[in-house]
Amino acid sequence: MTKRIAILGSTGSIGTQTLDVISHYPERFQVTALAGGYNVELLAEQVRQFRPKLVSVATRELAEQLKATLPYSPRIVYGAEGLVESAAASDADSVVTAVVGSQGLQPTLAALEAGKHIALANKETLVSAGHLVMSLAKERGLSILPVDSEHSAIFQCLNGEPRERIRRITLTASGGSFRDKTRAELDGVTVEQALKHPNWSMGAKITIDSATMANKGLEVMEAHWLYELPYDRIDVLIHPESIIHSFVEFEDSSIIAQMGLPDMRVPIQYALTYPDRLPTPVGSLNLAELGKLHFREMDQERYRMMRYAYEAGRIGGTAPTVFNAANEAAVARFLRGEISFLQIEELVERALERHAAIFNPGLEAILEADAWARGEASQS
Repeated sequence: MTKRIAILGSTGSIGTQTLDVISHYPERFQVTALAGGYNVELLAEQVRQFRPKLVSVATRELAEQLKATLPYSPRIVYGAEGLVESAAASDADSVVTAVVGSQGLQPTLAALEAGKHIALANKETLVSAGHLVMSLAKERGLSILPVDSEHSAIFQCLNGEPRERIRRITLTASGGSFRDKTRAELDGVTVEQALKHPNWSMGAKITIDSATMANKGLEVMEAHWLYELPYDRIDVLIHPESIIHSFVEFEDSSIIAQMGLPDMRVPIQYALTYPDRLPTPVGSLNLAELGKLHFREMDQERYRMMRYAYEAGRIGGTAPTVFNAANEAAVARFLRGEISFLQIEELVERALERHAAIFNPGLEAILEADAWARGEASQS
Protein backbone atom coordinates (compact mmCIF):
# COMPACT_ATOMS: atom_id res chain seq x y z
CA MET A 1 0.00 0.00 0.00
CA THR A 2 1.36 3.43 -0.99
CA LYS A 3 1.67 5.96 1.84
CA ARG A 4 0.91 9.56 0.90
CA ILE A 5 3.34 12.09 2.43
CA ALA A 6 3.34 15.89 2.81
CA ILE A 7 6.66 17.51 3.76
CA LEU A 8 6.86 20.89 5.48
CA GLY A 9 10.38 22.30 5.13
CA SER A 10 11.30 20.19 2.11
CA THR A 11 14.35 22.26 1.17
CA GLY A 12 15.97 22.08 4.61
CA SER A 13 18.29 19.42 5.96
CA ILE A 14 15.59 17.06 7.27
CA GLY A 15 13.35 17.71 4.27
CA THR A 16 16.00 16.89 1.68
CA GLN A 17 17.00 13.74 3.57
CA THR A 18 13.33 12.72 3.80
CA LEU A 19 13.04 12.99 0.03
CA ASP A 20 16.24 10.97 -0.33
CA VAL A 21 14.64 8.21 1.76
CA ILE A 22 11.44 8.37 -0.30
CA SER A 23 13.38 8.22 -3.57
CA HIS A 24 14.65 4.74 -2.65
CA TYR A 25 11.08 3.42 -2.33
CA PRO A 26 8.93 5.08 -5.03
CA GLU A 27 6.47 2.19 -4.89
CA ARG A 28 5.90 2.76 -1.16
CA PHE A 29 5.54 6.53 -1.01
CA GLN A 30 3.75 9.27 -2.91
CA VAL A 31 4.59 12.91 -2.21
CA THR A 32 1.34 14.92 -2.20
CA ALA A 33 2.58 18.30 -0.89
CA LEU A 34 5.88 20.13 -0.52
CA ALA A 35 6.47 23.35 1.42
CA GLY A 36 9.85 24.84 0.67
CA GLY A 37 9.98 28.42 1.91
CA TYR A 38 12.46 30.68 0.09
CA ASN A 39 14.70 28.20 -1.76
CA VAL A 40 12.72 28.19 -5.00
CA GLU A 41 15.50 26.74 -7.13
CA LEU A 42 15.83 23.60 -5.01
CA LEU A 43 12.07 23.39 -4.51
CA ALA A 44 11.55 23.48 -8.28
CA GLU A 45 13.91 20.50 -8.66
CA GLN A 46 12.00 18.61 -5.95
CA VAL A 47 8.64 19.40 -7.54
CA ARG A 48 9.82 18.23 -10.96
CA GLN A 49 11.08 14.96 -9.47
CA PHE A 50 8.21 14.11 -7.09
CA ARG A 51 5.30 15.93 -8.81
CA PRO A 52 3.17 16.84 -5.76
CA LYS A 53 -0.33 18.23 -6.23
CA LEU A 54 0.24 21.09 -3.77
CA VAL A 55 3.32 23.29 -3.32
CA SER A 56 3.95 26.12 -0.85
CA VAL A 57 6.56 28.92 -0.89
CA ALA A 58 7.22 31.91 1.36
CA THR A 59 5.80 34.77 -0.76
CA ARG A 60 3.47 35.51 -3.64
CA GLU A 61 6.41 36.67 -5.78
CA LEU A 62 8.20 33.38 -5.24
CA ALA A 63 5.00 31.52 -6.13
CA GLU A 64 4.91 33.29 -9.50
CA GLN A 65 8.61 32.60 -10.02
CA LEU A 66 8.15 28.91 -9.23
CA LYS A 67 5.11 28.56 -11.45
CA ALA A 68 7.08 29.76 -14.48
CA THR A 69 9.69 26.99 -14.07
CA LEU A 70 7.44 23.92 -13.78
CA PRO A 71 6.45 21.51 -16.57
CA TYR A 72 3.00 20.92 -15.03
CA SER A 73 0.54 22.93 -12.92
CA PRO A 74 0.34 21.94 -9.27
CA ARG A 75 -1.62 24.16 -6.91
CA ILE A 76 0.84 26.74 -5.56
CA VAL A 77 0.16 28.56 -2.28
CA TYR A 78 2.31 30.86 -0.16
CA GLY A 79 2.94 32.42 3.23
CA ALA A 80 1.87 31.17 6.64
CA GLU A 81 -1.54 30.26 5.23
CA GLY A 82 0.13 28.23 2.50
CA LEU A 83 2.15 26.31 5.06
CA VAL A 84 -1.03 25.45 6.98
CA GLU A 85 -2.73 24.45 3.74
CA SER A 86 0.16 22.17 2.82
CA ALA A 87 -0.24 20.45 6.17
CA ALA A 88 -3.99 20.04 6.10
CA ALA A 89 -5.43 20.34 2.59
CA SER A 90 -3.67 17.60 0.61
CA ASP A 91 -4.71 13.94 0.71
CA ALA A 92 -1.60 13.00 2.69
CA ASP A 93 -1.79 10.23 5.27
CA SER A 94 1.22 11.61 7.16
CA VAL A 95 2.83 15.03 7.44
CA VAL A 96 6.57 15.40 8.02
CA THR A 97 6.99 18.64 9.98
CA ALA A 98 10.57 19.66 9.24
CA VAL A 99 10.27 23.45 9.29
CA VAL A 100 12.55 25.25 11.73
CA GLY A 101 11.24 26.92 14.86
CA SER A 102 7.83 27.82 16.22
CA GLN A 103 6.37 28.31 12.73
CA GLY A 104 5.73 24.56 12.83
CA LEU A 105 3.09 24.80 15.56
CA GLN A 106 0.00 25.96 13.66
CA PRO A 107 0.56 23.67 10.63
CA THR A 108 0.96 20.71 12.99
CA LEU A 109 -2.29 21.53 14.78
CA ALA A 110 -4.02 21.98 11.40
CA ALA A 111 -2.71 18.62 10.18
CA LEU A 112 -4.03 16.88 13.30
CA GLU A 113 -7.39 18.61 12.93
CA ALA A 114 -7.49 17.27 9.36
CA GLY A 115 -6.78 13.72 10.53
CA LYS A 116 -3.12 13.42 9.49
CA HIS A 117 -0.50 11.43 11.36
CA ILE A 118 2.64 13.41 12.21
CA ALA A 119 6.30 12.55 11.68
CA LEU A 120 7.71 15.20 14.01
CA ALA A 121 11.07 16.82 13.30
CA ASN A 122 10.01 20.20 14.66
CA LYS A 123 10.64 19.91 18.40
CA GLU A 124 9.53 23.50 19.03
CA THR A 125 5.94 22.41 18.41
CA LEU A 126 5.81 20.30 21.57
CA VAL A 127 7.97 22.73 23.53
CA SER A 128 5.55 25.60 22.92
CA ALA A 129 2.25 23.73 23.01
CA GLY A 130 2.76 20.13 24.05
CA HIS A 131 -0.48 20.03 26.01
CA LEU A 132 -2.50 21.17 22.99
CA VAL A 133 -0.76 18.94 20.45
CA MET A 134 -0.72 15.72 22.46
CA SER A 135 -4.33 16.06 23.63
CA LEU A 136 -5.52 16.72 20.07
CA ALA A 137 -3.59 13.72 18.73
CA LYS A 138 -5.06 11.50 21.45
CA GLU A 139 -8.57 12.85 20.85
CA ARG A 140 -8.30 12.11 17.10
CA GLY A 141 -6.54 8.75 17.52
CA LEU A 142 -3.50 9.96 15.57
CA SER A 143 0.16 9.06 15.99
CA ILE A 144 3.05 11.45 16.54
CA LEU A 145 6.21 9.58 15.54
CA PRO A 146 9.52 11.27 16.40
CA VAL A 147 12.08 11.96 13.68
CA ASP A 148 14.84 13.33 15.95
CA SER A 149 17.50 10.65 16.36
CA GLU A 150 17.29 10.82 20.15
CA HIS A 151 13.52 10.53 20.38
CA SER A 152 13.43 7.90 17.68
CA ALA A 153 15.92 5.96 19.81
CA ILE A 154 13.73 6.22 22.91
CA PHE A 155 10.66 5.26 20.88
CA GLN A 156 12.43 2.18 19.56
CA CYS A 157 13.71 1.20 23.02
CA LEU A 158 10.15 1.35 24.35
CA ASN A 159 8.62 -0.90 21.67
CA GLY A 160 6.67 -3.59 23.52
CA GLU A 161 7.59 -2.20 26.96
CA PRO A 162 5.04 -0.95 29.52
CA ARG A 163 5.56 2.77 30.11
CA GLU A 164 4.96 2.41 33.85
CA ARG A 165 8.14 0.31 34.09
CA ILE A 166 10.41 3.14 32.94
CA ARG A 167 12.81 4.30 35.65
CA ARG A 168 14.39 7.04 33.54
CA ILE A 169 15.39 7.94 30.00
CA THR A 170 18.72 9.43 28.97
CA LEU A 171 19.18 11.56 25.88
CA THR A 172 22.71 11.64 24.53
CA ALA A 173 24.36 14.81 23.23
CA SER A 174 27.41 15.12 21.03
CA GLY A 175 28.43 18.30 22.86
CA GLY A 176 28.33 20.35 19.65
CA SER A 177 31.01 22.36 17.91
CA PHE A 178 32.64 23.59 21.14
CA ARG A 179 32.43 20.50 23.33
CA ASP A 180 36.16 20.58 24.12
CA LYS A 181 36.28 24.32 24.91
CA THR A 182 35.96 25.88 28.35
CA ARG A 183 33.54 28.76 28.91
CA ALA A 184 36.49 31.15 28.87
CA GLU A 185 37.46 29.88 25.43
CA LEU A 186 33.97 30.60 24.07
CA ASP A 187 34.55 34.34 24.29
CA GLY A 188 34.85 35.61 20.74
CA VAL A 189 34.10 32.38 18.83
CA THR A 190 32.84 33.00 15.31
CA VAL A 191 29.72 31.95 13.43
CA GLU A 192 31.88 29.86 11.10
CA GLN A 193 33.40 27.98 14.04
CA ALA A 194 29.98 27.39 15.60
CA LEU A 195 28.60 25.93 12.37
CA LYS A 196 31.24 23.18 12.16
CA HIS A 197 29.39 20.32 13.84
CA PRO A 198 31.71 17.34 14.38
CA ASN A 199 29.14 14.56 13.77
CA TRP A 200 25.87 15.57 12.16
CA SER A 201 24.80 17.31 8.94
CA MET A 202 22.16 19.84 10.01
CA GLY A 203 20.87 23.32 9.24
CA ALA A 204 22.45 26.48 10.65
CA LYS A 205 19.95 27.12 13.46
CA ILE A 206 20.03 23.62 14.90
CA THR A 207 23.83 23.52 14.61
CA ILE A 208 24.11 26.66 16.74
CA ASP A 209 21.58 25.18 19.16
CA SER A 210 23.79 22.10 19.45
CA ALA A 211 26.75 24.30 20.31
CA THR A 212 24.85 26.13 23.08
CA MET A 213 23.00 22.92 24.09
CA ALA A 214 19.66 24.69 23.60
CA ASN A 215 18.78 21.91 21.17
CA LYS A 216 19.16 19.28 23.88
CA GLY A 217 17.13 21.44 26.23
CA LEU A 218 14.33 21.53 23.67
CA GLU A 219 14.58 17.75 23.34
CA VAL A 220 14.23 17.35 27.11
CA MET A 221 11.00 19.35 27.02
CA GLU A 222 9.83 17.39 23.98
CA ALA A 223 10.56 14.10 25.76
CA HIS A 224 8.44 15.25 28.71
CA TRP A 225 5.41 15.35 26.39
CA LEU A 226 6.19 12.39 24.14
CA TYR A 227 6.79 9.95 27.00
CA GLU A 228 4.75 11.56 29.80
CA LEU A 229 7.70 11.68 32.19
CA PRO A 230 8.57 14.26 34.86
CA TYR A 231 11.79 16.20 34.36
CA ASP A 232 13.64 14.45 37.18
CA ARG A 233 13.39 11.22 35.16
CA ILE A 234 14.87 12.70 31.98
CA ASP A 235 18.67 12.87 31.92
CA VAL A 236 21.24 14.10 29.41
CA LEU A 237 24.70 12.62 28.91
CA ILE A 238 27.45 13.90 26.62
CA HIS A 239 28.54 11.19 24.21
CA PRO A 240 30.98 12.64 21.64
CA GLU A 241 30.79 9.78 19.12
CA SER A 242 26.98 9.99 18.66
CA ILE A 243 26.74 6.20 18.33
CA ILE A 244 24.35 5.51 21.22
CA HIS A 245 21.49 7.79 20.27
CA SER A 246 19.67 7.49 23.62
CA PHE A 247 18.71 4.82 26.13
CA VAL A 248 16.06 3.75 28.63
CA GLU A 249 16.54 2.30 32.11
CA PHE A 250 13.71 0.15 33.43
CA GLU A 251 12.59 -0.69 36.97
CA ASP A 252 14.65 -3.90 37.00
CA SER A 253 17.82 -1.83 36.22
CA SER A 254 18.00 -3.19 32.66
CA ILE A 255 19.11 -0.59 30.14
CA ILE A 256 18.10 -0.76 26.48
CA ALA A 257 19.91 1.54 24.03
CA GLN A 258 19.53 2.23 20.32
CA MET A 259 22.81 2.50 18.39
CA GLY A 260 23.93 3.28 14.86
CA LEU A 261 26.07 5.56 12.75
CA PRO A 262 25.05 9.24 12.95
CA ASP A 263 22.84 9.52 9.86
CA MET A 264 19.41 11.15 10.04
CA ARG A 265 18.04 9.00 7.24
CA VAL A 266 17.66 6.09 9.67
CA PRO A 267 15.22 7.77 12.11
CA ILE A 268 13.48 9.55 9.23
CA GLN A 269 12.85 6.28 7.43
CA TYR A 270 11.67 4.53 10.60
CA ALA A 271 9.11 7.28 11.21
CA LEU A 272 7.81 6.79 7.66
CA THR A 273 7.78 2.97 7.62
CA TYR A 274 6.89 2.15 11.26
CA PRO A 275 6.27 -0.58 12.33
CA ASP A 276 8.16 -1.99 9.34
CA ARG A 277 11.92 -1.74 8.77
CA LEU A 278 13.50 -1.49 5.32
CA PRO A 279 17.11 -1.40 4.07
CA THR A 280 18.80 2.01 4.03
CA PRO A 281 21.88 3.31 2.18
CA VAL A 282 23.49 3.91 5.59
CA GLY A 283 26.53 1.79 6.45
CA SER A 284 26.61 -0.78 9.26
CA LEU A 285 28.13 0.04 12.63
CA ASN A 286 31.41 -1.80 13.34
CA LEU A 287 32.03 -1.61 17.09
CA ALA A 288 35.35 -3.47 16.89
CA GLU A 289 36.61 -0.92 14.40
CA LEU A 290 35.30 1.94 16.52
CA GLY A 291 37.04 0.49 19.60
CA LYS A 292 35.83 2.87 22.31
CA LEU A 293 32.84 4.97 23.26
CA HIS A 294 33.11 7.92 25.65
CA PHE A 295 30.65 9.58 28.01
CA ARG A 296 30.70 12.47 30.44
CA GLU A 297 28.23 14.23 32.69
CA MET A 298 26.27 17.22 31.45
CA ASP A 299 27.71 20.29 33.17
CA GLN A 300 24.85 22.78 33.49
CA GLU A 301 27.24 25.56 34.46
CA ARG A 302 29.30 25.07 31.30
CA TYR A 303 26.13 24.60 29.22
CA ARG A 304 23.79 27.06 30.88
CA MET A 305 21.08 26.66 28.26
CA MET A 306 20.49 23.18 29.66
CA ARG A 307 19.82 24.67 33.08
CA TYR A 308 17.45 27.26 31.66
CA ALA A 309 15.60 24.57 29.69
CA TYR A 310 15.02 22.41 32.75
CA GLU A 311 13.92 25.47 34.73
CA ALA A 312 11.49 26.55 32.00
CA GLY A 313 10.14 23.03 31.63
CA ARG A 314 9.52 22.66 35.35
CA ILE A 315 7.76 26.04 35.50
CA GLY A 316 5.60 25.00 32.55
CA GLY A 317 2.85 27.09 31.02
CA THR A 318 4.29 29.69 28.65
CA ALA A 319 7.84 29.51 30.10
CA PRO A 320 8.99 26.89 27.53
CA THR A 321 7.48 29.05 24.76
CA VAL A 322 9.57 31.99 25.97
CA PHE A 323 12.72 29.85 26.19
CA ASN A 324 12.26 28.72 22.60
CA ALA A 325 11.23 32.05 21.08
CA ALA A 326 13.95 34.04 22.83
CA ASN A 327 16.50 31.47 21.71
CA GLU A 328 15.31 31.62 18.10
CA ALA A 329 15.61 35.41 18.06
CA ALA A 330 19.00 35.36 19.78
CA VAL A 331 20.42 32.71 17.42
CA ALA A 332 19.24 34.74 14.42
CA ARG A 333 21.04 37.77 15.82
CA PHE A 334 24.22 35.74 16.36
CA LEU A 335 24.09 34.41 12.80
CA ARG A 336 23.76 38.01 11.55
CA GLY A 337 26.80 39.03 13.60
CA GLU A 338 24.86 41.34 15.94
CA ILE A 339 25.71 39.59 19.21
CA SER A 340 28.39 37.26 20.54
CA PHE A 341 27.95 33.54 21.07
CA LEU A 342 27.66 33.82 24.86
CA GLN A 343 25.06 36.59 24.56
CA ILE A 344 22.59 34.02 23.21
CA GLU A 345 22.19 32.48 26.65
CA GLU A 346 22.21 35.90 28.34
CA LEU A 347 19.22 37.01 26.26
CA VAL A 348 17.32 33.79 26.97
CA GLU A 349 17.99 34.07 30.70
CA ARG A 350 16.79 37.68 30.74
CA ALA A 351 13.58 36.83 28.88
CA LEU A 352 12.79 34.01 31.31
CA GLU A 353 13.47 36.22 34.33
CA ARG A 354 11.14 38.96 33.03
CA HIS A 355 8.31 36.65 31.98
CA ALA A 356 5.30 35.94 34.16
CA ALA A 357 4.23 32.48 33.04
CA ILE A 358 0.63 31.80 32.03
CA PHE A 359 -0.49 28.29 32.92
CA ASN A 360 -2.55 25.98 30.69
CA PRO A 361 -2.39 28.58 27.90
CA GLY A 362 -4.52 28.50 24.78
CA LEU A 363 -3.04 29.05 21.34
CA GLU A 364 -3.56 32.83 21.48
CA ALA A 365 -1.65 33.12 24.78
CA ILE A 366 1.15 30.95 23.39
CA LEU A 367 1.48 33.12 20.29
CA GLU A 368 1.48 36.28 22.42
CA ALA A 369 4.21 34.88 24.69
CA ASP A 370 6.21 33.88 21.63
CA ALA A 371 5.98 37.38 20.14
CA TRP A 372 6.86 39.01 23.47
CA ALA A 373 9.96 36.83 23.92
CA ARG A 374 11.19 37.59 20.40
CA GLY A 375 10.83 41.29 21.06
CA GLU A 376 12.63 40.94 24.39
CA ALA A 377 15.55 39.04 22.82
CA SER A 378 15.78 41.55 19.96
CA GLN A 379 16.83 44.29 22.39
CA SER A 380 20.50 44.64 23.33
